[in-house]
Amino acid sequence: MQAASAPQPSLPTRQDPAPLILPSTGFVRQSLLLRFVPFSKSTLWRRVNAGLFPKPVRLSAGITAWRAEDIHRWIAEPRS
Repeated sequence: MQAASAPQPSLPTRQDPAPLILPSTGFVRQSLLLRFVPFSKSTLWRRVNAGLFPKPVRLSAGITAWRAEDIHRWIAEPRS
């Protein structure tokens, strides 16, 4: 005779990730920024160097970020 086995716990289901939201203030790192702009990392830096995209701020030796306010302003600008 076999012993009754304990019920197996169900595996957690994968939940939908939280929607990405560009913060209204503060700083935005490149990895998050690239989710909100329609171009690649290389194009981002070409546009920064050409003055067509806001310049980032160096927060420390290895950390560069953009002001969220500058990104919102750039998104709102009309382009041809």
